[in-house]
Amino acid sequence: MSTFVHRNLPRLLLQAREAVMAHTRPSLREHGLSDQQWRVLRVLGENGLVETGRVAREAFILGPSLTGVLARMERDGLIRRYRDPSDQRRTVIEATPKGMRMVESLSQSIESHYAYMEKSLGKQKLAQLYLLLDEVIELEQP
Repeated sequence: MSTFVHRNLPRLLLQAREAVMAHTRPSLREHGLSDQQWRVLRVLGENGLVETGRVAREAFILGPSLTGVLARMERDGLIRRYRDPSDQRRTVIEATPKGMRMVESLSQSIESHYAYMEKSLGKQKLAQLYLLLDEVIELEQP
């Protein structure tokens, strides 16, 4: 017999993520992208030229996995890698024009799904959800 009082929050968060991603993945696959590749492109689309460590943190990809993801994306002409001019030990990446076209194309369908969610839940509830998620993230920071 279980002694748990609260619902399984990590499982609920994963289930919510998968429910949302179920609407996004078909578009990603049509463009030949994995979830990880999309997260990298999203970070680059929002920030431009980014240091690889920051990409890893913001896209939630561990370093060894990121190396492979970036190699495939570079091979496919989606990103370019450079040595950081201010610190040659660091690498920075940016989306190529082809990568940015994918960001623009995919962002339209993703934003339309978010608009659907906003219409279904209501603007206030969706804003509240974002706020609560931000608060949980802040609360759980080490």
